[in-house]
Amino acid sequence: MGREHATVREAAGVLDMSLMAKLIVAGPDAAVVLSRLSANDVTLGTGRLVYTQWLNPAGGIVADVTVTCLEPVKFLVVASDIIHRRIEPLIRRATGPGEVVTVTDVTSGTTLLSVQGPASRELIGRLTDADLTNEAFPYLSARHIHVGYAPVLAIRVTYVGELGWELHVPAEYALGVHDDLMAAGGDLGFRPIGLSAMSGLRLEKGYRDMGVDIDNTDNPLEAGLGFAVAWDKPGGFIGRDALLAARAAGPPRHRVVGLVVDDPGIDLFGNEPVLLDGQWVGYIRAAAYGYTVGGAVALAQVACADGVTGQWLKSGDFRVQTPAGPVPARLQIAPFYDPQRLRILDR
Repeated sequence: MGREHATVREAAGVLDMSLMAKLIVAGPDAAVVLSRLSANDVTLGTGRLVYTQWLNPAGGIVADVTVTCLEPVKFLVVASDIIHRRIEPLIRRATGPGEVVTVTDVTSGTTLLSVQGPASRELIGRLTDADLTNEAFPYLSARHIHVGYAPVLAIRVTYVGELGWELHVPAEYALGVHDDLMAAGGDLGFRPIGLSAMSGLRLEKGYRDMGVDIDNTDNPLEAGLGFAVAWDKPGGFIGRDALLAARAAGPPRHRVVGLVVDDPGIDLFGNEPVLLDGQWVGYIRAAAYGYTVGGAVALAQVACADGVTGQWLKSGDFRVQTPAGPVPARLQIAPFYDPQRLRILDR
């Protein structure tokens, strides 16, 4: 895991993320319905990817997805395997009388190879004639390109906090693309990366995982995802009124935040109690070893009657209860790794 972790941070690796749910949402009213569902603005134009949550009327998160506009009337929705079968019914229920939308599940027909790391541009560039520069292919954009002999939907996005692309490959081409990547990346230190290594990479960045770190008991403010809310977009979105009321009430009393233990000999596994000055204030939702930050890293839900703020997180003696006893921990809202996203934007 440590070697794989270092490969992504220092070179490039490939994660087979074919388990992710992938659905094509199309039709004359696809943009209207997806906008109604999405807290963020998913109507930014062709070739744009948007990270967003879908909410229930109470503001709770029922889906955590990316929406990519492929054409004005055609979108790709990608979600975790945990909520695969939730997506189509949510779209159907959000479709009004007379609105026309189709949903096609392309999960089993698409292999998703996520190529991530500072050498990812050079590696993919060896197999394509597409322009992968920042100017031609900026972060959160999508293009149809060829990788080797295969037609591929390439999306510049990351779940590990590095320069990288998702390669959505028709299944019949997948083995060829995989083998081409392996052959072209040998001198770059390229290697396959497993999901265990991915856990530490994404938790160093504070990236959420639906059904693990966040669920329908959280609203986006409590989940630390307020940046993904387009408060004033035309037409609003399901759950907007409840979310506005929560924002008006001040800092959330419960919030998901980052946590790191600086002692490299301590492992965290999830569900450990979080203590402040000896009193229970929350628990670990997900944890892994963060090889870059040098210790166990986690997302924790903590509570404060006056609101969970950055100042409160710095105010006291936080500890995590482990079999070795309570150990000191640092809690903060910003990611522990590359909080300014310089690695991702690669400017």
